[in-house]
Amino acid sequence: MSAKIARRQIPDRSATAPATSSSLRDTAYEAIKNSIITCALKPGDYVNEAQLCVTFGIGRTPVHQALDRLMHDGLVQVIPRRGIIVKPVSLDEVMQIIDVRLLNETHCARLAAERADRVHIEELAGILARARAAGGNVKKLMELDREFHAALARAAANDVLSELLGRLHERALRFWFISLNAPEHHVKVQDEHEAILAAVKKHNGAAAEVAMRRHIESFRRNVARYL
Repeated sequence: MSAKIARRQIPDRSATAPATSSSLRDTAYEAIKNSIITCALKPGDYVNEAQLCVTFGIGRTPVHQALDRLMHDGLVQVIPRRGIIVKPVSLDEVMQIIDVRLLNETHCARLAAERADRVHIEELAGILARARAAGGNVKKLMELDREFHAALARAAANDVLSELLGRLHERALRFWFISLNAPEHHVKVQDEHEAILAAVKKHNGAAAEVAMRRHIESFRRNVARYL
């Protein structure tokens, strides 16, 4: 396990109600996932359950349940007779994810442009304003990138499509982090998001679809350069 994972400060719960098993499981899941996404746990690193319990101050059962969920997400895998590792980064995998995004997320952008109301547009604009203020903070930009795409999916008003894209985005987060670490790439991403929002504001479905396609293809080129 990488030594870069900082020991998490656990708040004093003595004056509060005890955490439920589901909240501990979710806390463990988010903590471990964040370590994987930001490459504190690097691709190929072995995952030691006992060490994760110490690092995050969480019991073995929630950690074990979190790892099961991360295995389902495709972020960790079991190597027979050797243990659990962080799933290695695969260029083939990210290209397959991008192919599926091109089919579905461009359609999502079109629907969002056709269906977005004032509240949706204000939400998207607010996310981009926060991204502009984030500067070169890659972790924050990755979170806002995910937030922008999730808000766009909500604006499309198709729950099935939103759920599908949400799962794709979760699986692609490591690649987003790698891509946004590229010099000045976050500036290009901001410009591409602004173009998508401009089309949504005009309720121009065709323009939104084209802008999203350009955004995803730009991501493809950048990831291919750094993987």
